Amino acid sequence: MDAKKQALYEARARIIKAMAHPSRLFIVEELSRGEKCVCELTEMIGADVSTVSKHLSVLRSAGIISDDRRGAQVYYTLRVPCVLNFFGCVESVLKTTAKEQLQLLKKT
Repeated sequence: MDAKKQALYEARARIIKAMAHPSRLFIVEELSRGEKCVCELTEMIGADVSTVSKHLSVLRSAGIISDDRRGAQVYYTLRVPCVLNFFGCVESVLKTTAKEQLQLLKKT
């Protein structure tokens, strides 16, 4: 594999890894509905502020979300809504796998 392809695959992996946590997937989905401050996301997730802030930092570093400081509050928005298409793809894989497993059970 050439260096350009390797760099592309590594960049893709960084983005996928950034979303590879249930709380971060939840954050992305919530931000698809509109901007939220840390306090709102903390309440929704049910975790402490430092944990939610760390999740937000991971997503921001990957370029998935952006932040806007307003006084003492920081508001987050989804930078690239097309990331939600990935969720649809993942759910298609889940459905296909579930159907295959169901077929296997019917054969026994």
